[in-house]
Amino acid sequence: MRQKRDAVRFRHSGAVLVAALVAAIGAVPVASAGGWYTPVLLVPLLVAAWAWRAGTDADPAGLRVRAALGQRRVPWSAVSELGTDARGRAVARLRDGGLLRLPAVRGPDLPRLVAASGADLTTAP
Repeated sequence: MRQKRDAVRFRHSGAVLVAALVAAIGAVPVASAGGWYTPVLLVPLLVAAWAWRAGTDADPAGLRVRAALGQRRVPWSAVSELGTDARGRAVARLRDGGLLRLPAVRGPDLPRLVAASGADLTTAP
């Protein structure tokens, strides 16, 4: 987790990025065989890009959920409650009835997420 001004940033562990880079190095001999094996190198590189970029940012204006190729900004007024799913990952229930999974945020991180909002949100177990 990194903090910048009033924002709270949640990112995946750096170990995922390191593992993806080690896998990329290990895939070089296979990819150098040519032919259909060349795309094997793309898998660890895509995982590394996802690990570098994916996460959740929270500030008084709202949430910014970042994925490998895009991002979504959700104002706090659109969030009705925060909670966890069956696997302990944090989710935001939206006022329109949808669920938004919050990458890199776990259940124990919810109090910091609520504190970043500056709002009175319900935290569900």
